[in-house]
Amino acid sequence: MTTIALIGNPNSGKTSLFNAATGTNQHVGNWPGVTVERKSGSVKKQPEIEVQDLPGIYSMSPYSPEEKIARDYLLSYEADSILNVVDATNLERNLYLTTQLIETGIPVTMALNMSDVLRAQGKVINVDKLSYQLGIPVVATSAVKNLGIAQVIQKAAQTTREVVDGIQFPMYDNRFEAAIAQIIEVLGATVPKSAARFYAIKLFERDNLVESELNLSSFQKADIAEIIQITEEVFTEDSETIVINQRYAFIERVAKMAQSQESDFKLNLSDKIDKVVTNRILALPIFALVMFLVYYLSIQTVGSMWTGWVNDVLFGEIVPNWVQRGLDYLQVADWMQSLILDGIVAGVGTVLGFLPQIFVLFVCLGILEDIGYMSRIAFVMDRIFRRFGLSGKSFIPMLIATGCGVPAIMASRTIENERDRKITIMTATFMPCSAKLEIIALIAGAFFPDNPFMAPSTYFVGIATIVLSGIALKKTVFLGGYTSPFIMELPAYHLPKAVSVLRYAFGKAMSFVKRAGTIIFSLTVLIWVLSSYNFALQAVETEQSMLASFGRLFAWVFEPLGFGNWRATVAAMTGLAAKETVVATFGILYQSTGEVGLTESLQADYSALAAYSFLTFNLLCAPCFAAMGAIKREMGEAKWTIAAIGFQTGLAYVVSLVLYQLGLVLLEGKAVTIWAGVALGLLLIMVYLIVRKPRQLQDDIIHLHHLARVSQ
Repeated sequence: MTTIALIGNPNSGKTSLFNAATGTNQHVGNWPGVTVERKSGSVKKQPEIEVQDLPGIYSMSPYSPEEKIARDYLLSYEADSILNVVDATNLERNLYLTTQLIETGIPVTMALNMSDVLRAQGKVINVDKLSYQLGIPVVATSAVKNLGIAQVIQKAAQTTREVVDGIQFPMYDNRFEAAIAQIIEVLGATVPKSAARFYAIKLFERDNLVESELNLSSFQKADIAEIIQITEEVFTEDSETIVINQRYAFIERVAKMAQSQESDFKLNLSDKIDKVVTNRILALPIFALVMFLVYYLSIQTVGSMWTGWVNDVLFGEIVPNWVQRGLDYLQVADWMQSLILDGIVAGVGTVLGFLPQIFVLFVCLGILEDIGYMSRIAFVMDRIFRRFGLSGKSFIPMLIATGCGVPAIMASRTIENERDRKITIMTATFMPCSAKLEIIALIAGAFFPDNPFMAPSTYFVGIATIVLSGIALKKTVFLGGYTSPFIMELPAYHLPKAVSVLRYAFGKAMSFVKRAGTIIFSLTVLIWVLSSYNFALQAVETEQSMLASFGRLFAWVFEPLGFGNWRATVAAMTGLAAKETVVATFGILYQSTGEVGLTESLQADYSALAAYSFLTFNLLCAPCFAAMGAIKREMGEAKWTIAAIGFQTGLAYVVSLVLYQLGLVLLEGKAVTIWAGVALGLLLIMVYLIVRKPRQLQDDIIHLHHLARVSQ
């Protein structure tokens, strides 16, 4: 078995190349000791070649969790070869990582990706010259068009540690090379010979993580410190700056010799599009229009065409009738028939009824991701976030949260500033995930069937809540402070690849089906039992059941929010286990009426304003148990976990209360009540928390002083 480590900058096309090379032969797990997704796969028709898809990184220093995982894996020498995916349209920036990969001592093969886009820009990279200067094989590829994939995989499989005799390292200034050679001599047998240069440069940078991992003697540390000090005096720069300058000087020479272009000032197609979609004035309206179309297509038009049939025909007639005939034929007991029909089929069927809308949503999001627009959204939102003192990196977890809150919370690890990371964890799940999409679709279909703006409004409610609550949290003593920088690379636009988009959407849909077949299935059985029996375990009508008693016990809590009905109370509470359960609960509890459909039953019990209040509460309140578990793991402390869940639930309650009570007065012309006064007071408090002047924090002052010293 030959193992190839696949690595490259984010947006370099690494994932597309991995998918093209391995197809369906992929396995997903977690890296040992951490909950960061690990993907591996065997090459099509070549099972003896395994590809390990490492996290996308820009550098192997400083170490974010992703960079540390990549570095630890490479230096474990489990890989026989490295396949470095490089964006040909951003050669110099990508080569910074390449120089570090070569220094690990593992043979490197370069996939010069997006070569077709480079040619369209009127630019050319001489592959032979690039290969000669770097001392590694280089193959021009296009992952989107599936060009050169087989060749570069084959080349990487042939360029392994067993075959390659020696590595040609990048050569820098003679004075710097002398210092590195001296450190290698000091290290001796402390590190593997093949990785000696990598460790020497890291120690020269004063990389504390590397130094802590090596068992250096006091004499070795003293000698290395002396070498660094002398070199700094020679260059009149600090050691880290010396390394950065040496790398870029080498990269500049390589790039200058390898690349040429027809015109240095010709705008390519991506540049022309970006002049519009990232324009300071037009960017947000375009973003709003794009997301409106996404939700309009997935919930109100294309997706709803199939949802109506799945709900009304498939799970409304075909499946129940088929199951009923089978149960009658087998002479199954009445209570078991009720469990299967009124519990499992009604609950799980209601959840699966929205599968077409979820599939269409992820097809739309997959297209936006594949063409490169999602990166532009992050860039645009960074400008807004930073204006209010928030980290632009927070928007990446927000984008991920449209699929699921769990990986969104885990994605907060890329934020170096601990306080910004905590704010992101506390707010990312305000975005409507795929599970919440079912609640949105149910409420939109039942109460706003002809209003195309209702479903998209939930997306912008989520964004607005994240921004405004983030501003308020940033002004607190515990979470205030300076904002961490956000750097990302914008990939060139290209046509979406149908296979990648459909695979992405199908994967999300199947994940949803698996949840329906496991978690939702179990919960529907429990809900049916609780709604069919009383505390004496006697079969009763739903109104006299244990669930009804439990719901009435807490219904008063939601009365000011407009949905003080015990069924809605139970649905909101079961949503803590899994948000899809909200819809399943309604499906079971209103199934017992038997006379009218779910939509008519909901319309009879709730007003449109109350329904939107219910939707808002479930959109913003504490996420499902799985996401709560992720919050606990990422926060690391019980008090911060409780604070996060309490903040989310409390904010959801307050926002829903303000929306419903002021909506009664302003939209429905109701008389002003005590609750309306409370809602107005809470609204003023929220406004104050957002607009108030933040306190100057001690660590903020220290950071500013540090920046001042660096600038001097």
